[in-house]
Amino acid sequence: MASISLRKVIKRYGSGASANQVIHGVDAEISDGEFIVIVGPSGCGKSTLLRMVAGLEEISEGDIAIGDRVVNKLEPAQRDIAMVFQNYALYPHMTVYDNMAYGLKIAKVPKADIETRVQKAAKILELSQLLQRKPRQLSGGQRQRVAMGRAIVRQPQVFLFDEPLSNLDAKLRAQTRLEIQKLHTELGVTSLFVTHDQVEAMTLAQRMIVMNAGRMEQFGTPEEVYARPATTFVAGFIGSPPMNLLHGRADGASFGLTGQSLDLPRPAPRNGSLILGVRPEHVRLSNQGSWALKVEMIEMLGAERLVYGRLGAALFTVRIAGTDPVPIMGQTVMVQVPAEHIHWFDEQTQARVA
Repeated sequence: MASISLRKVIKRYGSGASANQVIHGVDAEISDGEFIVIVGPSGCGKSTLLRMVAGLEEISEGDIAIGDRVVNKLEPAQRDIAMVFQNYALYPHMTVYDNMAYGLKIAKVPKADIETRVQKAAKILELSQLLQRKPRQLSGGQRQRVAMGRAIVRQPQVFLFDEPLSNLDAKLRAQTRLEIQKLHTELGVTSLFVTHDQVEAMTLAQRMIVMNAGRMEQFGTPEEVYARPATTFVAGFIGSPPMNLLHGRADGASFGLTGQSLDLPRPAPRNGSLILGVRPEHVRLSNQGSWALKVEMIEMLGAERLVYGRLGAALFTVRIAGTDPVPIMGQTVMVQVPAEHIHWFDEQTQARVA
């Protein structure tokens, strides 16, 4: 096992004035044994960052260290990492056992050691009864476990997961997330896990890197990222439904929107143009409230409902319990937001103010 250091890592394609920079100076220190999730939308650079750690992409500037070695110039095979891909990458003509053992055979590991490692990994992943099957005889979830088993037997310093669950259906994704959590608890190997799915990120990560357009927007625990998003991008990306973000002007204890002025439970941190953020679950429908919401649509989601409406011209979402009284579409209801659940962001930089 080993720590990972990303030191002002930059990636460009091309050179000179026409160069396309896709990773912009990522800095992160990952402790030995941590499970880190890199999350962001498609095209944000998360897989490119992972591939640079793996040695599959060259670094344009900066350093990547695994343990006490800077690995910028090392080939993937010299980095002591194991990677699990999105598409499983199993050999179709080999059995499960041979797929898991192949890398060890190439490395000339003694046969007895190979047998021990494969059997141990198979037991951890509940594959012992499937070792003589071919990949075509397995479900998607079983194939993904074989791919993970192939990584485990390598006994690497670092595991790298590149969207390994994206080919699975919702039920299998949930099951495999639990298996990955148990696997990390048992093995304790430093892991980087790339996903665009915020649910995977929130449930798996000890800490998470939120990427946007090649930049690291925030690095922290899921609780920190959810409760105190560093930017409006993080606030809007993490959370389902996303945080309500209202653009307006603050003036002491009032916040002016197009078509409505909101009374604030606590004065804004400063006057002028700001973005007010509040998560849908922190809003209450209450006659004691002072914000007038015109209801446009209601979604029934079983244990909860989402109420969509407008504060003035601004779209706004409220999450209520499925057992709460349901407002009528077209009705204007009053909503209330506790002061401690209001977030403030700068209109220009989109960075958190308070």
